[in-house]
Amino acid sequence: MIRAMVIEDYDEVRSLWMTIKGFGIRSVDDSREGVEAFLKRNPGMSVVAIEDGRVAGSILCGHDGRRGCLYHVCVAEAYRMRGIGKAMVVFCMNALKEEHINKVSLIAFTKNDIGNAFWKQIGWTKREDLNYYDFVLNEDNITKFNME
Repeated sequence: MIRAMVIEDYDEVRSLWMTIKGFGIRSVDDSREGVEAFLKRNPGMSVVAIEDGRVAGSILCGHDGRRGCLYHVCVAEAYRMRGIGKAMVVFCMNALKEEHINKVSLIAFTKNDIGNAFWKQIGWTKREDLNYYDFVLNEDNITKFNME
């Protein structure tokens, strides 16, 4: 079952994030408070997949009024290759279309072979014509990567 994420899903979603090798989790943005603020700013756009009574996948989805963005796209290893990831992406795309958003982007780490193969397989275009820059405004927002 695919449905909109609510803050009550946070503990299970975070537990899922912690199982994904190479997944980067930020101390502030990915805290309960950070995710709750994101969900409030983008109501009904983020998604969870429920299988066997538990969260098997999730996507944080939002927009700035011009472009949509997907964050933390993941499916538990035991549930991959069943169409769950694609179904969650479709949910998010439909939510963004309802908001009249015409373009969506995401960031996938270059070493994320599984994720990059997924995006290519479902028809997303890898951009080679731009550089991605960021600037840290909050030094306390530390990213920790799951290495197990």
